[in-house]
Amino acid sequence: ARLDLERAQNDARYEDAARLQYETIPNLEKLISEDQRVSTMIQEEVNQELIADIVSKWTHIEISKLVDSERNKILNLKEILNKQVKGQDEALEKVSDTILRAKAQIQDENRPLGSFMFLGPTGVGKTEVAKALALQLFDSESNIIRIDMSEYMEKHSVSRLIGAPPGYVGYEEGGQLTEMVRRHPYSIILLDEIEKAHVEVFNILLQILDEGHITDSKGVTVDFKNTIIIMTSNLGSEYAFEENPDLRNQHYLDAIQLHFKPEFINRIDEIIVFNALNQSVLIEIADKFMQELSQRMMHRDIELIYNDLVLEKIVALGSDITYGARPMKRFIQNEIETKIAYLILEENMDKGVIKLEFINDEFLVTKL
Repeated sequence: ARLDLERAQNDARYEDAARLQYETIPNLEKLISEDQRVSTMIQEEVNQELIADIVSKWTHIEISKLVDSERNKILNLKEILNKQVKGQDEALEKVSDTILRAKAQIQDENRPLGSFMFLGPTGVGKTEVAKALALQLFDSESNIIRIDMSEYMEKHSVSRLIGAPPGYVGYEEGGQLTEMVRRHPYSIILLDEIEKAHVEVFNILLQILDEGHITDSKGVTVDFKNTIIIMTSNLGSEYAFEENPDLRNQHYLDAIQLHFKPEFINRIDEIIVFNALNQSVLIEIADKFMQELSQRMMHRDIELIYNDLVLEKIVALGSDITYGARPMKRFIQNEIETKIAYLILEENMDKGVIKLEFINDEFLVTKL
């Protein structure tokens, strides 16, 4: 504006010069003065509350929830996990304690938040723990990067994890693991059947577990420090139903030590053996599934009532010694939810009560 004023005076444009000198420039000076006054009110130190305030405005989530919820989630993680996963108290304690140490920043900060190897039979809660951790720590069960390691049995397939070398097919796509973590740095990495992976895979995992990062085929360093790595293995599963828990755990550890190199095992935070599920735990899981169904029905103002016999029959008919609790959810869908859905549509129910019973070797639903 001052340069414009000078040009107007030199060109004898007196009307423009007057407007600049007595209107435009004073107004600009006033705005600058106000801006400087406001800027002195800005915090010089960036702290957790200031960050939370900014994120709160972006996400429309209350500040107190952002600041306090993270701490409370960690402090209550074991109790929260116990509500989601039944019959695995010792395993959940080890998981939550590891995460607690990481969040308190008293363990090596150059490593992932936690690294675990889960052992035990199918359908006992290993995947459920991964889902529960993703939900509690990263706010969504979808924050899981799941990789079937049986697809990485050949040496040439290893490049798929970090990307193909320049000039090879797939180079532009990047690595399956590195690209997913680069895009979703706050995630659970679930490596199923880790024992089936080629030995070269473990060289990659060793670096990630030890240093918390790896460089992909494009030369980009990918940070794993905010991930939790969970590996599952079927090694030792033939001992799953050993009645002596100490002997059972030792059998599992022996199987692990025979298969994996010591330097790999030593970099894992916890090797956790999951219990086979007994009758009482299976009934708890059946009740959990039914409570979830009840909650969905309550959204339609329909109450579902059932007794203990229903739960016992769900376990007897819907669970399997080989696959644990996994088939129960599908059994409930096919044998119970379908009948409830038919009754709701047949009776044109928009509210009310439905009673579920087991009579004459079948599940019956009636409108009350």
